[in-house]
Amino acid sequence: MGSRGPVCSQISEINSQKTALRQDKNSLSYAELNQRADAFAAYLIQAGLRPSASVGICLQRSIEWVIAALAVMRAGAAYVPMDDTWPDERIRYVISDSGATHVIARTSRLSRLRPAAVGVDLREIPLSAIDAPKPAGPQASLDDLAYIIYTSGTNGYPKGVEITHANLAHLVDWHLAAFHISERDRASHLAGLGFDAAAWEIWPYLAAGASVSIVDEAMRVSPELLQQWLLSEKITISYVPTALSLPLAELTWPEDAPLRFLLTGGEKMYRAPQHPLPFVLVNNYGPTECTVVSTSGVVHAGSSTVPSIGRPIDRVSIHIVDEKGAPVEQGVVGEIYVGGAGVGRGYRNLPDLTAKNFLPDPFSREPGKRMYRTGDLALLLPDGQIEFRGRIDSQQKIRGNRVELEEINCLLYQHPKVKFAAVRARSDESGEKRLVAYVMPMEDDIPTSNQLQQFLANTLPAYMVPAAFVRLASFPLSANGKVDESLLEAPASGNLLPAAPQVPGGAVGPVCKKLLGIVRQLLKTEAVGPQDDFFLVGGHSLLGTQLILRIRSAFQVDISLRDLFEARTVLHLAEKIENRLIAEITAMTEDEACRKMEASL
Repeated sequence: MGSRGPVCSQISEINSQKTALRQDKNSLSYAELNQRADAFAAYLIQAGLRPSASVGICLQRSIEWVIAALAVMRAGAAYVPMDDTWPDERIRYVISDSGATHVIARTSRLSRLRPAAVGVDLREIPLSAIDAPKPAGPQASLDDLAYIIYTSGTNGYPKGVEITHANLAHLVDWHLAAFHISERDRASHLAGLGFDAAAWEIWPYLAAGASVSIVDEAMRVSPELLQQWLLSEKITISYVPTALSLPLAELTWPEDAPLRFLLTGGEKMYRAPQHPLPFVLVNNYGPTECTVVSTSGVVHAGSSTVPSIGRPIDRVSIHIVDEKGAPVEQGVVGEIYVGGAGVGRGYRNLPDLTAKNFLPDPFSREPGKRMYRTGDLALLLPDGQIEFRGRIDSQQKIRGNRVELEEINCLLYQHPKVKFAAVRARSDESGEKRLVAYVMPMEDDIPTSNQLQQFLANTLPAYMVPAAFVRLASFPLSANGKVDESLLEAPASGNLLPAAPQVPGGAVGPVCKKLLGIVRQLLKTEAVGPQDDFFLVGGHSLLGTQLILRIRSAFQVDISLRDLFEARTVLHLAEKIENRLIAEITAMTEDEACRKMEASL
């Protein structure tokens, strides 16, 4: 099946008053979306944007973000998505490495970044006043780049994956046919913008004239809140990461729920839901280098087997081969190579790595075709489906994010107090993976775990900062010079690097002490102090949502996930709780205030 052309051109053909995007109480029709995207494309061209250039976009998930990305493609350039939560240093690197000539961000962020590119704040441009039905510039072709997205790299720096309009159009064409998408559908957008699934959540639906609803940060990480939102928005098709798919699917759903398909992917799915579902659950697999999805398959509720990753999607080929590149027999584990229309152009500014991983496809009858070496292991099942078996190297999936452990290792070695470092992913009691750093300090100069966490957090996203730091007394090497895994002990109170000096026990109030107990119970560790950053000692958004619910139950106050993101430490969050309690008690009678204090403390 051939494509009708670049997705941005397909969207331009829809000029109706039907809702294209909605977020909270705001919405945008297709006519408005096209007018604003065309106006912004014209503005960018006037501001010096050239054909085949790249444009960084550092905004939160929003209607504005979609306008910006669509405008960049309409202007003949490629967009470079950057998660607004990334540290400034990582964003600067991506801007530089991608060669972005323009950066779209808030003025406050641009002032901090000071990029060697043209900074643009979309809010400061009155797009509705610009009469530009079509950008006065080049239109993208299928061979041009649509976007460049950065993933964790092995050399200590993220690497950019180049995806063409032909790659993206192939994903869109397959998706529309596979899930019978029409203008009557309502889709959700909740993936992180630094994650390629965001492109999958947006462009197929806009190309079909469907509506895309954008969820807020708090709802997207809570299965219960997300379910309520999906039902209230009448969402008919939604993507959620693997970690959320099972708890979301196993909630009680009304039989007449509008949801037709729940799509998932990003990590290995270990089991299927055990009760019938009023929608179809679909497990998907695909490396970023192959445009989001390479295989797809239905997960059958009630099945006792581990869900497969399905079969290759349309115009994609999957080869499972041995170390010599020969196909393995059915049931034998081998490495996945992906060929076909989804294979991207390669890595930005990394010709050697591109040549190593993007190879000529000997299985294709078409000359010049390439395949991508994934580094993933799998086997072919008797029914033709594929069972995923994990990574062949040190790459891991942490809470749905692809993490190259060597990138963290490289940065740890740059710390002046670190002599040796090895980062591993360990499963905790609940089975969830977390990062553990094994560190051999310089003699007589031992860093604290807080110092190393902050050092890494200046460059890495929070999900890449280890939750625990184990102190090593000697190099844990085997006879062949590699790290001896048997010498890397599980984190325990006796082998951890010291934390930073904490507030003395007597210096914290009853609210802080009670909150500290809740946090320690939630994170399943006593090695958390009042001044430790919740997100750097094993906490994340899903646990944060649970913490908020426990706080509301324990203290009878309304605390939001945003409060946690702002406070970050137990000490500062306790201050917010105390302030809310004081505000509520002030408005109460004396008896009500006494009962409130007794219930809270």
